[in-house]
Amino acid sequence: MDLKTLYNQIITENSRSRRNRHPVEGATHTLEGVNPSCGDDITLQLRVVDGVVEDAGFTGNGCAISQASASLMIDDILGKPIEEARRLIGLFLGMVKGTVRPDEIDDLEDAAALQGIAHTPARTKCAVLAWHTLEEALSGKTES
Repeated sequence: MDLKTLYNQIITENSRSRRNRHPVEGATHTLEGVNPSCGDDITLQLRVVDGVVEDAGFTGNGCAISQASASLMIDDILGKPIEEARRLIGLFLGMVKGTVRPDEIDDLEDAAALQGIAHTPARTKCAVLAWHTLEEALSGKTES
């Protein structure tokens, strides 16, 4: 299986997965993110305890890329300190812009499957929606 096929499989599986699609009981952070150019929307919820992302989930609708990206992001941040989540946000956004080294992308685990999005600007907003929403939520710009 070539790399492109593997990445497509990861995106497809995660866009359909229900694993991270749920409200979070006792959420400390809740924020809605919307991509007005295509109608993607997510509501991201986090439960942060003692500076660690203890639980996270999202609800919403959108294209396969936005939904897969949200799910993959949650996989990456669960159990991590907020500072590590912020570092991963920076890596992901840098990956999409093409400004990070290939060895740094490994830290994104399966979310690295979205690196090809940089070559399709119309889909970039779909891929970064969840990550920008997380960034805003961690900055205190929340609805909770």
